[in-house]
Amino acid sequence: MGIQSETELEKNLIKQLVRQGYEKINIRNEEELNLNFKKQLELHNKKALNDKPLTDKEFEKIMIHLSGGSIFDKAKKLRDQFQLLRDNDEIVYIQFFDSKDWCCNKFQVTNQITIEGKYKNRYDVTILINGLPLVQIELKRSGIELKEAFNQINRYQKHSYGKLFNFIQLFVISNGVNTKYYANNKNQSFKQTFY
Repeated sequence: MGIQSETELEKNLIKQLVRQGYEKINIRNEEELNLNFKKQLELHNKKALNDKPLTDKEFEKIMIHLSGGSIFDKAKKLRDQFQLLRDNDEIVYIQFFDSKDWCCNKFQVTNQITIEGKYKNRYDVTILINGLPLVQIELKRSGIELKEAFNQINRYQKHSYGKLFNFIQLFVISNGVNTKYYANNKNQSFKQTFY
């Protein structure tokens, strides 16, 4: 097996995830990420919403609820329900993640999302669950040390991760030969990565 480029690794990973039931979607930027999240929220909460789409004002309330807090707080918000007062004064409970019936969640994969932060960054592969980016995968071509992918994710955290990307729970780094993972943590160290 020869040296695989980062692009080849990315394509092969996405093909494998699609074979496992993930939906491949194309999200180019933060606006498209938000639109997909809104759509997935509406589908996942179809019954609670009585098949009525969220208005922009209602979606904004949800986004405000999700903003702020530590990664621990965000993980808790994922498991909790949000009490939403709809524009017609009806109260509904929005669920972000179904931990009891995990197969009722919608698994999607996308790649090369470009986010403008302090710098413009493009993320290799992102796994979304119900529209929220929960797993970020950074790939390097064969022969490149995993520490480079780890350092790149640290740069993303400093320069461009924000809003929905603050919900990432897990990072995966791979060079096609070795793969490691680690939990999202502001004070992460390469020593906290696991094969």
